[in-house]
Amino acid sequence: MINTERRYDIDWLRVIAIALLLIYHAAIVFQPWGVLIGFIQSQKSIESLWIPMSILNVWRIPLLFFVSGMGVCFAIRKRSWKQLLLERSQRILLPFIFGVIAIVPVHELLWKGYYNQELTYTMSRGHLWFLGNIFCYVVLLIPVFFYLKRKANGRLGSMLAKVLSHPLGIFVVAIPFTMEVMLVNPEAFEVYAMTWHGFYLGLLAFLLGFLLIYVGQSVWNNLFQWLWMYLCLATVLFLVRLLVFDLQAPNYLLPLESMAWIYAVFGFAYKYLNRPSGLLTYLSGAAYPVYILHMIFLYMAAMWILPMGIHVQLQFVLVTILSLMASMLVYEILIRRIRWVGFLFGYKIN
Repeated sequence: MINTERRYDIDWLRVIAIALLLIYHAAIVFQPWGVLIGFIQSQKSIESLWIPMSILNVWRIPLLFFVSGMGVCFAIRKRSWKQLLLERSQRILLPFIFGVIAIVPVHELLWKGYYNQELTYTMSRGHLWFLGNIFCYVVLLIPVFFYLKRKANGRLGSMLAKVLSHPLGIFVVAIPFTMEVMLVNPEAFEVYAMTWHGFYLGLLAFLLGFLLIYVGQSVWNNLFQWLWMYLCLATVLFLVRLLVFDLQAPNYLLPLESMAWIYAVFGFAYKYLNRPSGLLTYLSGAAYPVYILHMIFLYMAAMWILPMGIHVQLQFVLVTILSLMASMLVYEILIRRIRWVGFLFGYKIN
């Protein structure tokens, strides 16, 4: 039952999710609370950014965990559990450790220098908490994944396919996510980084991402057929959050909105993006290295651009573009071409 076909739409979603994360982080620079979570903050805010940021908030990080779980399902087709663990140690654990030691402390030093704080070296997970979580999920769920692999054509797989392939299966899928948020009761649903809520939600999304590939084609036919329904459901739930709750909806309402957005994104990606391209091949290799690097260049760009007397919207555009271009330049010049540098960033040079 495990899908053996190459899924280019999943590769595109990984690239798109990382790109959205970079843009989102640049937008935080222009929010009045940016400095409170360790970002260099502009003295001029762009309040209009908060609406699109709020739309993304409930699904952008869960989407990354979904896609990461899907990647594991593809990976175990030709790997034993030992091979999977070794491969994920090289691709995820090593870059995580390297980043904690050598990347996160750099952008934290930039922040301290900008705000005239004492320049002390400290190791921190920072924005790389996501990689640490993924590796934990792989270790925790290896027994489940390889059990499912052995039982791929059994009754359990058929039952999962029946539930996940039903148009209303999204409501069943939302149940464990709702239970998680009710039990953990996070201060805010959208606070994922280095919280138990983020850990448990990520674990559920990672497992479900695996299952969406595991059960086979029927679930993707459903997503393709009903993608507009999922998009309408997501839009209605967001409008309720915006107009009724002033974006402060109760946590128990947000898992269903999150799943609706994610299902809609999967449906549109499957319809329009499931085809190979040279650009995809290049960007797929760049996604995680750029994610690891980007905060250093985001802070450097902010330090350079914010003091300029130019319109704040233009500052946002310049900070976003410069941080992305600088990250891509380092990827192109160093990570893609020097084997040991690529190794530290989880990039395998062929």
